[in-house]
Amino acid sequence: MRGGSGLLAGVLAAAWALVFLVTQVLVDPALDAAATVLAGVVVSTVVVLGYPSALRGPRAAPTTRGGTRWRPARRPRDPRGVRDGLTIAAAGQSMPLRNGLTRDAARRTAQLIKPLLGGDAVAITDTEQVLAFVGPGADHHRVGGGLQTRIARVALGKGRTVVVHARDGIGCPEPDCPLRTAVVAPLAIGDRVVGTLKVYRTQDEPAPRVLVDDMASMLSLHLELAEMDRERHLAADARLDALRAQINPHFLFNILNTIASKSRTDPEESRQLLLRLSDFFRYAVRQDGHFAEFSQEYFFVRTYLSLEQARFGDRLRVRYDIDPQVLTTRVPVLVIQPLVENAVKHGIADAVAGGTIHLRARVDPLARTTSIRVSDDGVGMTPEVLDRLLAGGRPGLPESSKHSGVGLWNISQRLDALFGDRYTFDVASTPGRGTTVDLRIPLR
Repeated sequence: MRGGSGLLAGVLAAAWALVFLVTQVLVDPALDAAATVLAGVVVSTVVVLGYPSALRGPRAAPTTRGGTRWRPARRPRDPRGVRDGLTIAAAGQSMPLRNGLTRDAARRTAQLIKPLLGGDAVAITDTEQVLAFVGPGADHHRVGGGLQTRIARVALGKGRTVVVHARDGIGCPEPDCPLRTAVVAPLAIGDRVVGTLKVYRTQDEPAPRVLVDDMASMLSLHLELAEMDRERHLAADARLDALRAQINPHFLFNILNTIASKSRTDPEESRQLLLRLSDFFRYAVRQDGHFAEFSQEYFFVRTYLSLEQARFGDRLRVRYDIDPQVLTTRVPVLVIQPLVENAVKHGIADAVAGGTIHLRARVDPLARTTSIRVSDDGVGMTPEVLDRLLAGGRPGLPESSKHSGVGLWNISQRLDALFGDRYTFDVASTPGRGTTVDLRIPLR
């Protein structure tokens, strides 16, 4: 029992003892039981309400985090309404500049941070023009206009914060400009200055430089994250284009040969195969974005396998085990089909008796994941061959290994770009027994 709780218990026990002594011993005749209990309840209530106990928490007591005593730091508030660092941090969590240095993002950011910095006006610029201006002076510091103030060019050129204590130092060409002091901090992505954060006041005391510097650092961090997102998406786009271009030309030639041979013996089946081949390439080329419903990818895989079954006949058998809940989830495009194609090419094609490909998909609503398994009972692979496939496309590999493994390598890189470390991609193979690929991704 904690000290505060034990002390309170002792006080309450003493209070009840006192009530009993007064109502039952000192008073003659003694009060009845109901009166004694009522008096005890009243005294206990007064004690609890007047005692800063563990039942309601001591006033201004420090809290505990992770076993360490922690007390919120009290920062002096600027008389002009500057808020404390916790509020600035909270604003930073939803900073619009996370989407890049655009006019709309700059405007919403300026409106959000203006109350936090104690300035009368806040502006955000890139290296050439004003992207946002909130407060006095907006009539001539127009959005879309060029940089009018001298201090902006100084901050951009030197890459450091500039503080101006007099109106003349601002360098605004408008004679009636109400702005008298300014703090201008550069916004940077790495070592590259991409803009400025300006905080103006209409009186002779400038805004606190440390707050402006801290806010500029926070905005720069968000701009760096936005740049990383853009580069990651560009890389993912390039890998998706590579997968589209990688569709095996031998597959196309083999299917066309199959269609040509069937055109003489079964024209109707030949026509159906041509329609499926058209559907296959239409989906592969025209699919927009990086995600699609599983049902669409499932149709794409079934179309591919139906074409391969027309070529391999009874040597290629397929089993589907799909949870209906998976059909509406969203999965990365062109991920399942290359896994199935590898199973056909490296597992079944070289097996004299052929084999079975098994596609299984499940949703785990508790773990919020989608699990996909592609397995075959074909010839399997040695660890050396599997390593070459997983390293496909890397320098120094034979051309055959590069071509056959680029699918798996590309898939792994795309999953990294799309999910970071929030996915698993496992490949296991045993010579003579087959190969299994397990993919687990976040539920979307």
